[in-house]
Amino acid sequence: MSPSAMPIEYEVDPSIDSSIAPLRKTLTSESAPLAARFRALFSLKHIASQTPTSPSTTSAIESIAAAFTSPSALLKHELAYCLGQSGKNEAKPFLREVVLDRQEDSMCRHEAAEALGALEDEGSLELLRERRDDVAEEEVVRETCEIAVGRIEWCCSEEGRREKLKKSDFASIDPAPPLAHTDIAPSIPDYQHTLLDTSLPLFQRYRAMFALRDLASPPDLPTAVPAVQALARGFSDPSALFRHEIAFVFGQLSHPASIPSLTRVLADTKEASMVRHEAAEALGSLGDEEGVEDTLRRFLNDPEQVVSDSIVVALDMAAYERSGQAEYATVPIAV
Repeated sequence: MSPSAMPIEYEVDPSIDSSIAPLRKTLTSESAPLAARFRALFSLKHIASQTPTSPSTTSAIESIAAAFTSPSALLKHELAYCLGQSGKNEAKPFLREVVLDRQEDSMCRHEAAEALGALEDEGSLELLRERRDDVAEEEVVRETCEIAVGRIEWCCSEEGRREKLKKSDFASIDPAPPLAHTDIAPSIPDYQHTLLDTSLPLFQRYRAMFALRDLASPPDLPTAVPAVQALARGFSDPSALFRHEIAFVFGQLSHPASIPSLTRVLADTKEASMVRHEAAEALGSLGDEEGVEDTLRRFLNDPEQVVSDSIVVALDMAAYERSGQAEYATVPIAV
């Protein structure tokens, strides 16, 4: 048995649900392999997302938040994402603390702001507007706060409640809803125009992004490849946040047509690390495609820590894709 596969011993908090305790132990241990910590995280996210709210969901939220002490920016940004996807009010105080902490990594703070938008947290609007309008704030945080404010305001508006949205194939809570569904057939060129128009608010452009995503799923739709190609043009955008979201969407789609553009982004050492990291994980979701694993392995020793860590996670995801497992999780979940 290799050292990374050896059992790890921890002290257990007896107040934590017995099904959650081993997941929390793995997630919060700096000696646990990063891939194992990610699998534990997604298991906890599954528990935290259950309805109705229960002691188990609350314990899962607290267990995820307990790992914010980690030095890994990659892990912490994923914690924030999972808290936002939980749909639970109990996650909001933890996320606000991250947004407020200017010493925290900007990638993590951006994800926490996005998560508050996903939770439709009206109580955070003042904080998000302050960060959006603060010229001294990190650009990626300011831009994310702009989108989060747009989402919360849209969700709470009469216009938002009246809009007809096409049912998505994806269960994620997105930073912005897709553009409203109309009786007119969707036009990929029109969506692409909105996507690439930097004079428009980011929230509006994100809506075009997610409308294009939905036109690319399932992958055998006649609109799928043209939609992927339209999305790939977003990699030329001046905003690193925008480019990273394109890569995230490609990870959701797992469409082979996205492999060339994702590979170019990952290989570009001048690209922002948050974009390259997202490209690596998107390629991990395509791990059963020929050549993808070899591409990922080329960057295992990348000098950017968040990129090399992402490669570790992406290779684990690729192994999962080949295995046919039902869930990307560490243990069977029973709560």
